[in-house]
Amino acid sequence: MSRWNYLWISLAMAVADQATKAMVVARFSDDSSVSIIPGFFRLVRVENRGIAFGMFSDSPSPVASVILVLVSVAAIVLVGVLLWQNQPAAIRTGAGLALILGGAAGNLIDRLARAHVVDFLDFYVGSYHWPAFNIADSAISIGAAALLWDLLVAQPARHRAA
Repeated sequence: MSRWNYLWISLAMAVADQATKAMVVARFSDDSSVSIIPGFFRLVRVENRGIAFGMFSDSPSPVASVILVLVSVAAIVLVGVLLWQNQPAAIRTGAGLALILGGAAGNLIDRLARAHVVDFLDFYVGSYHWPAFNIADSAISIGAAALLWDLLVAQPARHRAA
């Protein structure tokens, strides 16, 4: 797959993330929710000033926000370089990096435009509650899983075969 195709995947992921967040912001107040699967999944609106899954969101420091933006920019540059250097035959690695790049870009856009990230996917079972997340977080997680698969399963199998 060509490098440009991976960049299109990243762009599509960032656009899908921003489109879903715009719909949530337009239709949900901070205290509203819509149950999709009762007892398991609902749509909410959460303004996350921290990192993934709400970590460090309680920090009132404006320095923390600047650091999060700088770390996001550094991560985007690093992933972009890795994606550009990726071998065309390494499709899973390229796709994983593309998803991470698109997700990181989607969340960075939120940080720059809103000073927080909009999360809206809320899963729970009984008293167990997973922190709300968004499409960008999902892309980053799936991309990271693809990279881990390559590192832990696919590459060792290739080395055994060689």
